[in-house]
Amino acid sequence: MIDEKTIEELCSSTWETLYRFVYYKVQNRQEAEDITQETYVKALAHIQKNNINIDKHIGFLKTISLNVLRDKWRKSKRQGKTIDIAAVKPEEAAVEDTTEASAQHEMVQNALDSLKEEYRTVVELRIIKGYSVAETAKIMNKQEGNIRVLQYRALQSLAEIIKKNS
Repeated sequence: MIDEKTIEELCSSTWETLYRFVYYKVQNRQEAEDITQETYVKALAHIQKNNINIDKHIGFLKTISLNVLRDKWRKSKRQGKTIDIAAVKPEEAAVEDTTEASAQHEMVQNALDSLKEEYRTVVELRIIKGYSVAETAKIMNKQEGNIRVLQYRALQSLAEIIKKNS
């Protein structure tokens, strides 16, 4: 039978090292505390039951903690996770519908294709590729004021085409 003083010495000399070891494995404070506590319970029960004297306490405790951790992982893997249906928000849990996004992308691409070439070029350079007005003017060999007007008109035409096709 282990006396209270021996148990206290064992725990006080090994708890910090054991806790850090477990925390490193689970990366969760509360779970690390639970596993550390369960490790001591199992270790002390094993020591008392088998009436053994362990020289290397921390190695023994780490082995038990790994076994406890594996048991928890196996159990959670078998059971799956429990979810509170009332707490689930459909907007956050919903998976993005890629068909809607691809349909929109195709609609915008078709609208761009139906623009005049000059308008399409301005939209591609300014909005899609992110060039500045000065850079776009240089590429298109036009003045900056003309680029601003072309961009405005191109966006107006694009909006009309999309509105018409929707």
